[in-house]
Amino acid sequence: MNNFQIAIDGPAGAGKSTIAKIAAKKLGYIYIDTGAMYRAIGLFFDRNGAWPESHEKIKELVGRADINIGYENGEQVIFLNGENVSSLIRTQEAGDSASKVSRFPEVREKMVELQQRLAGTKNVIMDGRDIGTVVLPDAQLKIFLTADVSVRAKRRLLQLEEKGQTCDIAKIEEEIRGRDKQDMTRSVSPLKQADDAILLDTSDKTIDEVVEEIVKLQKERIG
Repeated sequence: MNNFQIAIDGPAGAGKSTIAKIAAKKLGYIYIDTGAMYRAIGLFFDRNGAWPESHEKIKELVGRADINIGYENGEQVIFLNGENVSSLIRTQEAGDSASKVSRFPEVREKMVELQQRLAGTKNVIMDGRDIGTVVLPDAQLKIFLTADVSVRAKRRLLQLEEKGQTCDIAKIEEEIRGRDKQDMTRSVSPLKQADDAILLDTSDKTIDEVVEEIVKLQKERIG
């Protein structure tokens, strides 16, 4: 494997996507937002009005969902069956749907195949819940980002307030705890730190400090 892969895992609100995007720009790598991909297919299931338990029905739905990554004005965007859904998948509801749909083996199989293909020929930074353990098990650098629940809830509250939404911090904390439990206890590819991943707690660090740490680790691995 000649290309360099950086796998970043961690719970919701740890700063994975923001940090991965900035680090990718600094390193000149391709950033792959796997969380957005799962949010998009979660949106697809929501739009179809049901969460089927039948494996055959799930396979049928997955087969009709086309998830692609593209760029517009220099920013990465997510397409669902040709529609740019980037602005529709950043709500708390979309995050919950992503966590829910990711428990289906048929969905994860399709997503992993696509993600591995995207990472096969380029230097990439990929973030998600099972990147270092399942998607890119041979990545040269694995990071597990975490932060206190209260810190993650405050970050989420600020994001929602910037969008003009009014939310209760206690409710956000409760939702994050529930999502953490769901992600860590699911039977398929649960959220966990890879044995060879480096733990970075972002609770008391700035975004720039975490990015610089990742860039430093990458340079050390390259030698």
